[in-house]
Amino acid sequence: MNDPAAPLDSLPLRDDLRGMSPYGAPQLQVAVALNTNENTHPVPGEVVEAITQRVHETAASLNRYPDRDFTDLRRALADYLGHGLTEDNLWAANGSNEILQQILQAFGGPGRSVLSFVPTYSMYPLLALGTGTEFIAGDRAEDFSLSAESASQQVRAHAPDVVFLCSPNNPTGTALGLDVVRAVYEAGEATNTVVVVDEAYAEFARFGTPSALTLLEGRPRLIVTRTMSKAFALAGARLGYFAAAREVADAMRLVRLPYHLSSVTQATALAALAHHGTLLATVEDVKMQRDRIVDELKRMGLTPAESDSNFVFFACHGDAHEMWQALLDRGVLVRDVGIPGHLRVTAGTEAENTAFLEAVEDHLSVR
Repeated sequence: MNDPAAPLDSLPLRDDLRGMSPYGAPQLQVAVALNTNENTHPVPGEVVEAITQRVHETAASLNRYPDRDFTDLRRALADYLGHGLTEDNLWAANGSNEILQQILQAFGGPGRSVLSFVPTYSMYPLLALGTGTEFIAGDRAEDFSLSAESASQQVRAHAPDVVFLCSPNNPTGTALGLDVVRAVYEAGEATNTVVVVDEAYAEFARFGTPSALTLLEGRPRLIVTRTMSKAFALAGARLGYFAAAREVADAMRLVRLPYHLSSVTQATALAALAHHGTLLATVEDVKMQRDRIVDELKRMGLTPAESDSNFVFFACHGDAHEMWQALLDRGVLVRDVGIPGHLRVTAGTEAENTAFLEAVEDHLSVR
């Protein structure tokens, strides 16, 4: 009855789920894991102590439901982001994936569509599928860039209910110009399109790269999503959030599950935000190591993208899966993103990146 080998086809699944595979990167036991864009620096001891203390204080009241509207957390997130935002402009959930799911639950759904420009974050079509929203795969240029003219033309052609703009984009690591965001928003005026700018990696952007947070004023259908998984090194805490007009945050209350953010999650995030300076101290080191990877891969004759994230997307000039396996054989796990001739590597610690670069050079010397 509980045979794990029993096919899913034996269950009365929805037709659109048949033949699908769950999302997930390989979780292999390797010496150097650089495949999921985590911040590989450990959480500093003083922050661990602060989180432990706050959770300890919260534990005594776990018999009660958490603050349903997580007011203190929204206020702390608004203070962190600045830009004149208040707690009324903030919303949070269990990771930015749940944030995106709630957005589609509110503004997508059966008979509605979401447009994004591929290659981009591979969860977008899965989130669309799970919410009954049609996913429209928009086009990018051959070099994976996206211009304001092309993006706006595609929005007008498809008239989607929601647009997802990933900036910096995953897997390419490149940030969008604000002209693209403006053009997409204006193109969606006639159809009341909600525009979501996914800034999961925003803290790693190169100097001078603007955030779409600067465009929120006067744009009630613009949403900017963020996460504490990357720059804050809190992937295990599962805390994502967005900034938008007050009415957008209010709309999320219609679709969220009751008490969806646990007391422990709220306590962890509040303690982390109180020590955000300490946590974000690793960001500059990650950026330096990212740029080192770019420079070294160029030296080896490969073609990496200039990155605004904590990872590097690069052309292998050969069989990507062959290189992926060769690196894995040397104890280094990177991400095969399914784009022919390309791989993606997370910028880890100096030692981890050295292991990666040595493994790449070793592979190139023998292929």
